[in-house]
Amino acid sequence: WELMDIEKLSGGVMTLTDSFMMNPAASVSSLVFAHPKSQYFAVGYIDKDQVQSYSQRRGEDSVAESEKWLGSTTLGYEP
Repeated sequence: WELMDIEKLSGGVMTLTDSFMMNPAASVSSLVFAHPKSQYFAVGYIDKDQVQSYSQRRGEDSVAESEKWLGSTTLGYEP
């Protein structure tokens, strides 16, 4: 945090709490490493059969609960 002087770079908008959580909560940070032989891939939408399997493994009573937590942007169908 100090190495990159994030508070200065963000104009004082992004800060760390005493427990090292980022404020505002929507802030994101990452360490990104590159390699010349790296390969990138896209993750597709989740289909109904995958959600059903996931719900069973979690021991949920209905698929609707899993659909709610996975969110409509990850589902490949309308719940």
